[in-house]
Order: sequence, then structure tokens, then C-alpha cells
Amino acid sequence: MTGTLSAEALMRQAEQETGLADFGDRWFLEPLNALVSSLNRDGELSEMGGYMQAANLTKYLGERLRLVQLLKDHPEIRDETVEVLAEIVGLPRTGSTMLHRLLACSPEVTSTFSWELLNPLPFPGDAPGDSRPRIEAAEQVTQIYLATMPEIAAIHPIDPVGYEEDVLLLDRSFISTGYTTMLKVPSYDRFLLDVDQTPAYEELKTWLKVLQWQAPARRGRKWLLKSPHHLTALPALFKVFPSCRVVMTHRTPAQTVPSYASMAAALTRPNTDRLDPAALGPFWVARFRRSLAAVIELRERHPDRFVDARYEDVQRDPVGEAKRVYAALGLPFGPAEEAAMRAWLEQNARDRHPAHHYTAEEFGLTREGLERDFAFYIDAYLKN
Repeated sequence: MTGTLSAEALMRQAEQETGLADFGDRWFLEPLNALVSSLNRDGELSEMGGYMQAANLTKYLGERLRLVQLLKDHPEIRDETVEVLAEIVGLPRTGSTMLHRLLACSPEVTSTFSWELLNPLPFPGDAPGDSRPRIEAAEQVTQIYLATMPEIAAIHPIDPVGYEEDVLLLDRSFISTGYTTMLKVPSYDRFLLDVDQTPAYEELKTWLKVLQWQAPARRGRKWLLKSPHHLTALPALFKVFPSCRVVMTHRTPAQTVPSYASMAAALTRPNTDRLDPAALGPFWVARFRRSLAAVIELRERHPDRFVDARYEDVQRDPVGEAKRVYAALGLPFGPAEEAAMRAWLEQNARDRHPAHHYTAEEFGLTREGLERDFAFYIDAYLKN
């Protein structure tokens, strides 16, 4: 990439594009600068990657400006009552997406749609409740996304009008493992592991209020969310959402880590011409070991806040496992819920998606090494 990214220049560009100048609390400058610095130092961005990242960061900064203005124009948004019932959390590739979309079938809960995560604010001139322009935009973005990275269809099914990970809202705070998944930013990742993420989760709560304000039918329903990112920040999650439970999904890392490395490779490749797949595996092994160790320690202090779900059990009996999790969360389960789940399963049968092909070795890993590295986790949750 020619030139370097500049947080100040990106902010000026966002101001010019929106005609706004108030970014609100500037706590976000620390993570933004950490990300930009890592991109400049370590990112080895291609020309396309540099263009895409500058555009993405400018968009997110513009949305921060627009969010601040929206809250000024509609202070009643802050009075919205948001309760997060549960976050579905686990290593990536553990069946959390399937479980999330099944559990979200309940009329008792609501969740985040893909189209509103891509554009959580109405386009200028649109009414807050008019979702069609943003749905159409999401459909167009999805087509481009799959054309650019067709292998993603086999790794993570994308539905513009379906439920998706709330980590995309955290992207706007510049605190997100999404950046470490699609970019070469090791120093930013080290920053992310040790920074207090509480301000980002406060902003996540504000975003949920904004989404709920735009769709009043959500009022009175609890939010059910999902993202592996939350493995890095459960103390902040619990602080901001004190009643939130965690549904933790489990699958052997011998399968999940190579699968996720494959996904990271697919997402990173458009951003750099210098991708070393064999370096991805060891990076994610170290990352996930630290996160899991922290979660296991936290669980010892808050055992009642966790509900477990094994990948094999969800695959074997998805409706039965969803019913069991519902019971643990205090959600009712009846004919309507079961019918909705079975309809979703029929519409999203795995054989409708292309196969995902990868090996551990191409990412610098072996099954034996993974079983050894994650023995502490396997012994705790996957032995019986």
C-alpha cells in the first residue's frame, strides 16, 4: 500500500462526508490509534486492502458522528430499556451460529439482523422504521462479498435478513476481534487482550437501544446475542449487562482451530498480498488458549451464569438441545417454537451449502499438537 493511514485524516474525511463534527466522548481514539498504528506497521496492506480499510474506518467514524447527532435529536433513545438475556459464546466454529439462529426463533427474544448491523442507522432522509433501503443495500453487499470471497459461503452462511453477530456493532468502537481475523495486526491484538473493554460494551448497549427505538415491537423482548469475541471480554459484558447469561458452545479445538484459521485466511487474503497461512494456526492457538484460560477461571467465580452446549449434541438433536437451553434460560418452549426451529433447519440444511475443505497442516498445526495445547480445556468440557 502506498502511504499510511492516519486517524486524524480519517476523522476529517468522516466530518466532510457527514457535515458533522461532534464525535462525543473521544475514548475511542485509543483503540483507533492502536489499530491504525498496527495496520501501518504490520498490516502489509495491498492496494485493495488499503482502500477497503480506509473506507471501512471512515464509514464507522461517520456513523459515530451520526449516532451522537441522533442522540441529540432524540434524547428519548437513552430511556429505552435493554435487557440482554444471554450471549452465545465459545471458540469460533463450535456451532454457535446454528444455535443462535435456532434460539432466536422464540417470540420472547430479539436479536441483531445482518442488514442492520451493516447499517445500524437509517440512511439520510429515511424514516427510522423504514428498513427496506438498508435491506437492499445489505443484499448488494452480500453479493459483492461472496463474489470476492466465494469460499466464505462454505464457512459461514450469510443471510442479509437473517441474524448475525453483534460484534459488528463493536467494530464501531474499534474494539473487535473482527479486525484481528481479517487483518495482520498483531500489536493491535496484544492491545485488545489487555484493554478494558467496558466503554465498548457501554456503546454496544447504546446501539441496542437505537435498534430497539427504530423497531418498537422489540420493546419487552429480551436480546439474545452471539459472538466468539465475547470470550475476550466477559467481565465487561457482565458489568454492563448484569443479568446476562452465557451459553458456551464446545467442540474439540483439533477441529475448530484449523477451521477458523481457514476462515481467517479467506478474510485476510483480500487485504494483503503477503499472507502466510502457516503463521495463522500458531497465532490463533496462542490467542484461544489465553481466552479459554481466562473464561475457565471466571466460571469458577460465576458458575450459575453459564449454560453449556456441545457441538455434537446440537448437530445430533438441534431442536432437543435448543429446548434444553431454553429451559436453562427460563424461556418457554411450545409447538410454535418447535415449528419455527424445524422450518429454519429445513431452509438452512447443511447440504445446501458448499463443503468446507482445509487441513490442519496447511496452517502450521497438527491434531496431536492441538490436543496437547488444549488438553486443559478438553479435560474440563469434552471428556465426558
